[in-house]
Amino acid sequence: MTATRLPILDAVGDGDGSVQVHLDEGQKIDGALVIAVYGKGGIGKSTTSSNLSAAFSRLGKRVLQIGCDPKHDSTFTLTKKMVPTVIDVLESVDFHAEELRPEDFMFPGYNGVQCIEAGGPPAGTGCGGYVTGQTVKLLKEHHLLEDTDVVIFDVLGDVVCGGFAAPLQHAHYCLIVTANDFDSIFAMNRIIAAIQAKSKNYRVRLGGVVANRSRETNEIDRFNAAVGLRTMAHFRDVDAIRRSRLKKCTIFEMPDEPEVLAVQEEYLALARRMLDEVEPLPARPLKDREIFDLLGFD
Repeated sequence: MTATRLPILDAVGDGDGSVQVHLDEGQKIDGALVIAVYGKGGIGKSTTSSNLSAAFSRLGKRVLQIGCDPKHDSTFTLTKKMVPTVIDVLESVDFHAEELRPEDFMFPGYNGVQCIEAGGPPAGTGCGGYVTGQTVKLLKEHHLLEDTDVVIFDVLGDVVCGGFAAPLQHAHYCLIVTANDFDSIFAMNRIIAAIQAKSKNYRVRLGGVVANRSRETNEIDRFNAAVGLRTMAHFRDVDAIRRSRLKKCTIFEMPDEPEVLAVQEEYLALARRMLDEVEPLPARPLKDREIFDLLGFD
């Protein structure tokens, strides 16, 4: 399967009024399909990212997952442990990156998925965008992206400041994880605005929505129709998904029960869609008042 490729745009800025750090041209990720996973805090981005990484690996792809949350728990279902963060290992060598080896910050996980936790600065200090940039710089310096087919950035919460919007500078597509409720969709709308700003000068485009922990999708469907989005996958509130995280494993390592097999197939289908069938979406966010009028309470 061949991943869809978008033209790489010149990094000349980040939209009107932006004070974001611009992408260093030497840090572009070339050759791999790069996906950034965003969504409201606690919505299940890490579970989605890890299971999607596992699905890509089951399709024979060489996968790298990068966790971009200071709590560094993105990859523990893949590695079965909390791995050291890039910021931690850099601090251990007084930020002399040339002293690091790949095995100091990259760890093998389920079915060969390579795992990195970028980490972050202490609360209230520094910028998460710097950490993302340093992580990609390390990967480039050690030539670790040359043998990678898919890179997944699992991004902290619904923060869309310059720092945590930094993965959008590297990505081809953004997937937004949401539940079928107002707060999740409101956060999704803000993320669409961030992607729209980045897409003016970077290659990132909207790939679509992952409906998570939701029996129904009626509110998501209504919002999608209003802004021009589509749902790429739908994961209901299946207890096996919750239990897999408690067991520190992916859904592909759970016992072969009917509901588990259905979830596995949905993740495999999502991976295939991202490889073969994605058309960039020119979605436009709503004004806050418009969301209340569309989805708000009577």
